[in-house]
Amino acid sequence: MHIDKKILHKIFLLVACCIVFAWLLLDTARAGMVFSTVWNLFSPFVAGAGIAFVFNVPMRGIERQLDGIHKTGLRRGLAIVLTLAALVLVIMFVVELLVPQIRLTVASLSEKIPAFVDRTAKSLMGLMDEHPDMKGWILETFNLESLDWSTMVKDFLTFLGNQGTAVMGSAVSVIGSVTTGIVNLVVGIAFAVYCLARKEILARQGRRILYSLLPEKLTDEIIRILRLTNTTFSNFISGQCLEACILGCLFAVAMAIFKMPYIPLVSVVIAVTALIPVVGAFVGCIVGAFFILVNDPLLALTFVAMFLIIQQLENNLIYPRVVGTSIGLPGMWVLVAVTVGGEVMGVGGMLVMIPLTSVLYTLAREFTDKRLAQRNIPEDKLQDHPPEIKSQFKKNKERKERLRLQKMKEQFQKMQEQKKK
Repeated sequence: MHIDKKILHKIFLLVACCIVFAWLLLDTARAGMVFSTVWNLFSPFVAGAGIAFVFNVPMRGIERQLDGIHKTGLRRGLAIVLTLAALVLVIMFVVELLVPQIRLTVASLSEKIPAFVDRTAKSLMGLMDEHPDMKGWILETFNLESLDWSTMVKDFLTFLGNQGTAVMGSAVSVIGSVTTGIVNLVVGIAFAVYCLARKEILARQGRRILYSLLPEKLTDEIIRILRLTNTTFSNFISGQCLEACILGCLFAVAMAIFKMPYIPLVSVVIAVTALIPVVGAFVGCIVGAFFILVNDPLLALTFVAMFLIIQQLENNLIYPRVVGTSIGLPGMWVLVAVTVGGEVMGVGGMLVMIPLTSVLYTLAREFTDKRLAQRNIPEDKLQDHPPEIKSQFKKNKERKERLRLQKMKEQFQKMQEQKKK
């Protein structure tokens, strides 16, 4: 009896997958611990690959400008150095722009917040004096007169003393986490530089591995999808950065028109937070509204109204056309991708889901076009206003009605002929 080795290999893989799946279901705690350990080992390299992917977008543009340098290694190394230098310059520009503004803002707020709190407290007290019924209801509901404030202060101090040890332990843990994060960041950046320097070699090695393990047609399709994904994600990154700059400039111009304070600080914060798709600018709105509120409450309301108008303009006109068009995804699906990605994976999900949805949208469109061509569907049925499509039941009913009318007509003609005779 001869047993095919390929069948044995498939049976072995199936049994192994079933065992692993059963282990994952029966021992989730240990499986999670193993997964966490593996992730901690490889997370710096995953982060480095992500950094390399992002840096590759501007590096390609810089490398195209260096076509005069014929040595490939020198051109690539110079492009990497210029890309890192450009990133450092952007960070320095943002910090140089924000730090003086933050210092002035903090100094201004430290002077204005006490007066703002005092003014608010006086307004509330005046409101309560004007409405004694409301004052009595508050005192009765919260029982403020019977509170022993000295005992509450002592209990609070005791609580702080008891929590001192826990706070120290948490501080040590935080320091350890920060140190680990810095080390992982350094390793990730080094790995990213290596990936950028040898990206063609890594791509060729990946293709060799795929062709050696999978059928040729399947590998061709996988490589095509990976190239589509690379193009889509690259266009998304460039489009998202362009959209953030446009939004920051719009806020700067609008705030200058209404003569609002903190223009550089608020516009830069909104531009940076706008890198988070669709909803990121709301963080900048909250920050800007708080700063302006302390300075002028009425102006803060104007800022919020201005923000809502610009946000509608950005969501409905700028973002779908700048980002959606660059990745080939309609504006409706951009909104769906942002919502679903945010619910599933938070901020990271928003950033990943839009280009991923674009890839899936493109693949679904290609599959649909292929199936329509195979089934020979008439083009007139695929237009915006297709002809009326009648059901088989309606067609049979109309055919019977025609036959009935035809019989009635024939009977009428026979009667006429008989009368003539």
